[in-house]
Amino acid sequence: MAIEKKSKDMFEPAMIDSTKSEEMSKPSLNYWQDAWLRVRKNKGAIVSLVVLVLLTIMAFIGPHLNKYGYDEQNLPHNNLPPRIPVLENISWLPFDGDLVRKNGDVYNAYEQKNVDDYYWLGTDNLGRDIFTRLWMGTQVSLYIALLAAVIDMVIGVIYGAVSGFVGGKTDNIMQRITEILVGIPNLVVVILMIIVLNPGILSITIALTITGWVGMARVIRAQVMKLKNQEYVLAARTLGLSNGKIISKHLIPNLAGVIIINTMFTIPNAIFFEAFLSFIGLGLQPPLASLGTLINDGFKVLQLYPYQMVIPAITISVIMVCFNMIADGLRDALDPKMRD
Repeated sequence: MAIEKKSKDMFEPAMIDSTKSEEMSKPSLNYWQDAWLRVRKNKGAIVSLVVLVLLTIMAFIGPHLNKYGYDEQNLPHNNLPPRIPVLENISWLPFDGDLVRKNGDVYNAYEQKNVDDYYWLGTDNLGRDIFTRLWMGTQVSLYIALLAAVIDMVIGVIYGAVSGFVGGKTDNIMQRITEILVGIPNLVVVILMIIVLNPGILSITIALTITGWVGMARVIRAQVMKLKNQEYVLAARTLGLSNGKIISKHLIPNLAGVIIINTMFTIPNAIFFEAFLSFIGLGLQPPLASLGTLINDGFKVLQLYPYQMVIPAITISVIMVCFNMIADGLRDALDPKMRD
C-alpha cells in the first residue's frame, strides 16, 4: 500500500491578520434592539400586536362609521340580526338578516318589520345599534388597560422602589400597608365606592387606584432589595448621588424588563374586572356601553338572539388573549432566564 507523502508546506503555521482578530462579523445590538429581535421571532406576539392596534383604531373610528348613536333608541327596529351590504348575498355568512324561530322556521327580520336600513352587527332589545355600542365598550376596556398600566408604572414602581431601597422601619411600615390592601378584595372596595359615589367608571377607577398597584409594588421591592447592594449602586452612592437619583437613574432602568412584563400581565385582569362589574350591574350604567353590559344584555336573550352576546364576548376574549400573548412574548424577550 503506497504511503502518501505530505509536503512541508502543510505544516507551516497559518497566517493570521492581527488587525482583524477583534473584528465583529455582526452589528452590535443594545438591550432593546436585541429584545425587539426576540419579540419578532414570536409570531403570536406580533399577530396579537397587529390585532390590538386594529382594535384600538376601530374603537375610536368605529362609532363614527355609521349614522347611529350608541344611546339612540329605535323600538320598531329592536332585535334585528346583523345585515351587511354585499355580504348579505353570500348564503353561508350570517349577515343576511335571517333569524330562526323556536320551531326551526327561518325568516328575514328586516322584511318582516319593513326595515330598509342596515345594522352591521344588529340591534338590541331597545333598537340600539350594536356595532356602535361595541366600539364604545371597547373604548372603556382600553381605558381600563391604560389606567392599569399607569397605576402599575407610577404608584407601584415608586412605592416598591422606595420601600425596598430605604429598608428598615420605613420598609416595615410600607409593607404593613400593602398587606392590609392585599387583604381587602377589589369587589369590597368597589362596593364601598358605590356607597359614596354612583356606580360607574369613576368608582372602578378609584378602586383600581387604591388596590391595583400592590402586586407590582411587591415585585419591585424584591428586585430592588436584590440590586441595591450591587457594585454600580455602591459606586453611585460613594460619588454622592442622592437616594432619589440612584433609584431613578440606576435601579428603575435596570428593572424596565420586569416592570413591562408585570404590567402587561396586569392589564387583562383589570379588563376582566371591569367587564365583570358591568356584567353584575356595579359598573357602567345604561345608556353607557361597556363590553360587560353588552354581554349582560345579550345573556338575557341568548336563546332567541345569540348574536347579541356572542359578538361582545368574542371581542373581549380577543382583547384579553392579545394582551396575554404580547406579555408572553415580552417575557421571553426581556427576561434573561427565558433566553436560550
